[in-house]
Formats: sequence, structure tokens, C-alpha cells
Amino acid sequence: MKTRSSWQVTCAVWHAMFMREIVARTMKDRMAWFWMLAEPIAMISLMLLIRTIVLGRSNMLYNAEFVPWLIVGLLGFFLFRENMTRSIGAVDANKTLFSYRQVKPVDAVLVRCFLESTLKSFIFLLFIAAGVLLDLKLLPDLPLEAMFVWLSLWMFGLGIGLLLSVASGLVPEIGTVARIMAIPLLLLSGVIIPITMLPTFLHPYILMNPIVHGVETLRMSFFERYVTLPEIDLMYMWYWTLTMMALGLMLHIRFEMRLKEA
Repeated sequence: MKTRSSWQVTCAVWHAMFMREIVARTMKDRMAWFWMLAEPIAMISLMLLIRTIVLGRSNMLYNAEFVPWLIVGLLGFFLFRENMTRSIGAVDANKTLFSYRQVKPVDAVLVRCFLESTLKSFIFLLFIAAGVLLDLKLLPDLPLEAMFVWLSLWMFGLGIGLLLSVASGLVPEIGTVARIMAIPLLLLSGVIIPITMLPTFLHPYILMNPIVHGVETLRMSFFERYVTLPEIDLMYMWYWTLTMMALGLMLHIRFEMRLKEA
């Protein structure tokens, strides 16, 4: 029998785990696809209602139409959030597979994050297609930059997910706190409220949040004339991404046996 290389074994493991995850994610609950689409639609409808009541029917927001501005921000944030929160349970959900020595806890996190990014990208494409049919400005002005920023938000979510998957495996309460933090992060990341509307003295604190840089850069790639804070810098988010990924991978190596036995 021909011996497979380490890379071939890893690819086979990832493929098998991906098929297992995608069936569990999309077929276990007959309403799974509905909820994937219903959440952003419900959030967008709610924000439109609030904006109409509070600010009237003005459709422009810093040289960007409000509905596309909100859709881009929400879906960019959801991409990060799903990678962060769903990584927390990835190790426990695949614990029965660790009896095979080829399967590592980190594989479960990587595969689940790849699946989440694939699903969120597909949903984003559906929103873009619907936007074109409804005559909404949802085609990016800078498509290559938009794809790179989308990838950057996914990588940042993956970095945080790698770290939290180990931390929550060792201390389960950390996972609970991380899931709760997803709600205030939505409010503090410029997803719903434009950061330029906030008081000037708050800007330095808001800009410490790397998600803000990713979401605002994604909007700038969709709306070329969009006005935001000049301090927005995607590289700042990448510094966080690389740090979190390195730390997360080191923790997975250090606590691999603890995660398998926990």
C-alpha cells in the first residue's frame, strides 16, 4: 500500500470533518437556512424602522446609502462573530474523533471556521444579488479590496476563535463570557451607529477596537466616496490577527492532550 504524505493525511482529515460539519450545520435543523437569512433581515428591518422614526427618511449616510451601508457592516460583523463564537464548541463537538491520532483539536476549529466563512460568503452573495434586483447600491466599487477585507475579517475571527477554543476548553466559563460579549461588540464596532457620529473624545477608545477598522474598511471598498475617520487602518486589525493566531496555535500545541481528555 502506498504511504500517504502528512499533507495528504491532513487534507483527508479536513475533508471528512468538513463534510461532517456541513451536514450537521445545514441539515440537522430544517430551519437552519431560514435562520441564517432571517437574522440579518430582521436586524436590517429593525434598524430601518428605528432610523425612520428617529431621523426621518433620509437615505444617505456619509456618501453611502443607508441600507447598503447597514448590510455591509452587519454581514462583515456576523462573519467575525460566527467564527469567534462557533469555534468555542468545535473541540467538544468533535471529541469522539480524537481517538484517531490523525485528528487534532485544532483541525476541528479550522474546519468549522472555514465552513462558517463559506456559508457567510454565500449569504453575502445572495444579499448582493437581491440588492442588484432591488436597485440597491450593493456592488463594491473596489471588488478586489472588498474580497481582501472580507478575508481579513474571517482571519481575525479565526485568530480569536483559535484562542477561545483553547481557553473555553480549559475554563468553560470563558466561552459563556465570550458569547455574551458578542452583543456589546455589535454596538461598539460601528456596525449600527456610525463612528463619525460619536463624540470626538470617544474616537481614540473606539479605534482601539480592531473590528471597527475591518468593518469601516469593508464599507470604504463598497462605497468609494464613503467618509469615515482618517485613522482607520486595516493593518491594525492584521496586527491583532497575526498575534491571536500565533498565540492560539501555540496554546493548541501546548494543551492538545488536555483538550482531548477534557
